[in-house]
Amino acid sequence: MEKPLEPCLAVVMPCYNEAATLKIAVDRVLASPYVQELIIVDDGSTDESLPIARSITDRRVAVHPQHRNRGKGAALRRGFAECTAPFVVVQDADLEYDPAEYGVLLAPLLEGKADVVYGSRFHAARPHRVLYFWHSVGNKLLTTASNMLTNVNLSDMETCYKVFRLEVLRGLEIEEDRFGFEPEITAKVAKAGWRIYEVGISYDGRTYAEGKKVNWRDGVWAIWCLLRYSRLGDRVRDPLRRRSNFGDGGPFGRSHDGPGPRTRRS
Repeated sequence: MEKPLEPCLAVVMPCYNEAATLKIAVDRVLASPYVQELIIVDDGSTDESLPIARSITDRRVAVHPQHRNRGKGAALRRGFAECTAPFVVVQDADLEYDPAEYGVLLAPLLEGKADVVYGSRFHAARPHRVLYFWHSVGNKLLTTASNMLTNVNLSDMETCYKVFRLEVLRGLEIEEDRFGFEPEITAKVAKAGWRIYEVGISYDGRTYAEGKKVNWRDGVWAIWCLLRYSRLGDRVRDPLRRRSNFGDGGPFGRSHDGPGPRTRRS
């Protein structure tokens, strides 16, 4: 695939206590010929992440601090609002995903075939670091549940690498503040009928000792989010809402918090 004539990609990078990897991740992002803008949202970091972000002098970089830790979904919601490029990708501030693969992710979008592209860690024979067995099992279970409730056939719903046409994001309301963003956005994209493609990517996962933050509670909350935001969830929820007096405070009312305190994210 030929490179685009000019940069076309907005990179939204949520960051929470990633001082050890942030500068390297930013350098790799800015080395991509596709990058038009990099929007770093510091999510209330307590280490040196924010000063490091603010020290970057590249004109393509904008830094937006959250004054307290609110979660990955909240950081992405802020970052998406700042995007101006025609395509938008989520890029974590760690080194698990490789910005050198932006061209692979953008190909279906640039060819006019897709509105949203997912980078699957399980869809190709690309290099993968071998880590936690039960994490892979949990990921496959969540992806299967997502596919059943949305009627799409993804292989990696929980992937960080999701690329959107800007128009898609402008038409969606992101409600989840934490890791519930992944199932929420998948359910809403599927419900809206946007064209979804999936491409294989490499993955260099990290351990908890190296800073990984997602845990099993987030997996439980992901199931709830799928039930809440999918079309099937609508069919169950709407009759119950009409027959109940729960309102916004009931079990189907709006909540951004997810399980436990919002002090962790990847």
